[in-house]
Amino acid sequence: MKYRKLGKTNLSVSEIGHGLWGMGDWKDANDRESLDTLQMSLEMGCNFFDSAWSYGSGHSDKLLGKLIENNPDARIVAASKIPPKNYKWPGTSKSKLEEVFPRQHILEYTEKILESLGTDHIDILQFHVWDDSWSDHDEWKQTISELKSKNLIRFFGLSLNRWEPWNGLKAIRTGLIDVVQVIYNIFDQAPEDELFPLCKKMNIGVIARVPLDEGGLSGKLMMNSQFPDNDWRARYFGAENLPPTVARAEALKELLPEAMSLPEMALRYILTNPIVSTTIVGMRNLHHLQEDVKVSDGKGLSQGLILELKAHRWDRKVTPWSD
Repeated sequence: MKYRKLGKTNLSVSEIGHGLWGMGDWKDANDRESLDTLQMSLEMGCNFFDSAWSYGSGHSDKLLGKLIENNPDARIVAASKIPPKNYKWPGTSKSKLEEVFPRQHILEYTEKILESLGTDHIDILQFHVWDDSWSDHDEWKQTISELKSKNLIRFFGLSLNRWEPWNGLKAIRTGLIDVVQVIYNIFDQAPEDELFPLCKKMNIGVIARVPLDEGGLSGKLMMNSQFPDNDWRARYFGAENLPPTVARAEALKELLPEAMSLPEMALRYILTNPIVSTTIVGMRNLHHLQEDVKVSDGKGLSQGLILELKAHRWDRKVTPWSD
């Protein structure tokens, strides 16, 4: 496993991070399997684990807390997120800050996350949604500064809305943001336009999420793929999104280097960009873990292939089915 500096923090994080969404919130998740996978992930070099209170109302935080408890001497970087008070994704200017992240809500969920993790501090606390219209409000700034001064959190970040990498630039310029989490993959290249240059200038850590486009870059989707009604992918990969996703993935397969899978190429595309500190993958079982961790070997894609992949950029707008 290779490691990178997380922006201006003093943290060194594994290139492949472990996302706990599926473990905490998916109906078919098995806690025993999840804990075994997390343990093996740690032993294989992963030290960055990304959770959120909304992943099962604190369930993923508790799983991460169990990993921390079972490995007291390990240097685990624990990241979690405060849900919006109004529980609306994505965050928009139609909502006032006090409806989404009022001071007491921030303090309450910081304590809940700390209790679930079983630690006296959170390495990285993030807001789970954001809209830059809230950037000028002093309350959230004062609250985050207070949490840092009391050593309840070490660093603070934003999880930017899907397909809105520009919606956070103003907040970053306040100087209070240490890291940003943003969707970035072969299809979603828009962070390269404005966000990444600003992060480089201000030394902001970049956490790349959704590296496989929710499964669109897994290479397994077909035109007739179906998901159970209670699976969120049934909506995401509906009639509007499934056909173009499959067509674009098939086109990418024609560019695969010998003996390389589509998921591997997708992960290597992300890690070839030096501005990225880590990419979080939802490795729910040992098979996923073994396949994904091996990509962190320092071998990026060739510049020629990177240029070819640039042509597969897919700029999308937020729709009801994408949230």
